[in-house]
Amino acid sequence: MCGCGGGNATFGGGGNSTAAPTVSTTPALNGAVIVSLASTTAGAVVYYTVDGSTPSSSSQQYQAPFLVASNLTLNAIAIAGGTSSTVTSQTFSPNIPSGTLVWSDEFANSTGAMAQPNPAVWTYDTGNSGFGNNELETYCAWGSNTSPCSTANPSEYVGTDGYLHIVAQQPSSGVYTSARLKTQGLFSFQYGRIEFRAQVPEFQGFWPAEWLLGNNIATVNWPACGEQDVQERINAPGSPDWNAGSIHGPGFTGATGLGSQYSFPSGQTAGSAFHTYGMIWSNGVVKYYIDDPANIYGTFTPASLPAGGVWPFDSGQSNFIILNLAIGGDWPGPPDGTTVFPSEMLVDYVRIYTN
Repeated sequence: MCGCGGGNATFGGGGNSTAAPTVSTTPALNGAVIVSLASTTAGAVVYYTVDGSTPSSSSQQYQAPFLVASNLTLNAIAIAGGTSSTVTSQTFSPNIPSGTLVWSDEFANSTGAMAQPNPAVWTYDTGNSGFGNNELETYCAWGSNTSPCSTANPSEYVGTDGYLHIVAQQPSSGVYTSARLKTQGLFSFQYGRIEFRAQVPEFQGFWPAEWLLGNNIATVNWPACGEQDVQERINAPGSPDWNAGSIHGPGFTGATGLGSQYSFPSGQTAGSAFHTYGMIWSNGVVKYYIDDPANIYGTFTPASLPAGGVWPFDSGQSNFIILNLAIGGDWPGPPDGTTVFPSEMLVDYVRIYTN
């Protein structure tokens, strides 16, 4: 099934043993759609482009539904057993004005009780592997009752207050639980302005973050997939208090990553109130702002990269969203006697606008 206002689709057949991909769409907001690709041939891998070029096995591999909010031509092929299908092509012409809201999760909840984050949008990283940073927490999925996780005291839920709650807890001495939500495999986007309105906890050992990774992490791994950190900070409030916006990719990770630090005005902290953490992502540029899209504090382009760095953000992939509250790790260090448990990271909404 395929459909998009103003679009057209061509599906190859002709007896080819690998079926051409199908395109299906579901509405997002204000004329945008979420596109899914599939092939009916068992074991087929789908590759696609969104710039009108002919796809091949060197193109982006389809990993997850992706947002289409701009005028573009999607071309896709399926490959199975070394045999390529014919090209499926669909043109999208939504003609959406700049600055239009095209996708959001408002974390609405009218159930009268704690509710599961939308399972059509959010899945979870789980466990206590340290996640490459020697973190201390066990990440718990919604509904997990495997110790130390507990359905009686969930690590994530949508409250009746309309906020997503990500809860850092210490169920026993030296044992910590929290949550790491992600849209991987469920939703992604390329280019646009993304905003997170959030209030983050500020205590020794806490590492709240709202960030993105490329869908192609499944095929090229990190850091080739690119990483965009929109909201990230550690520990107790600074003086002035701060937030870091950064990018990472081949040749610029860890200490060589590129970042800018925003200093809140005197008397403001990240934890005492909600703030809007935003990123503007367009071809060849990533910008970060706080509270107002005009309040840019970090701008990065391919020219920003160190010698040998490779810009990974315009390779055709869409990116997925991650929300997490880490405890401990190489950067913040462990909690101490000043750290308050339980503590919460509250997210009012995640919104995506057209550039």
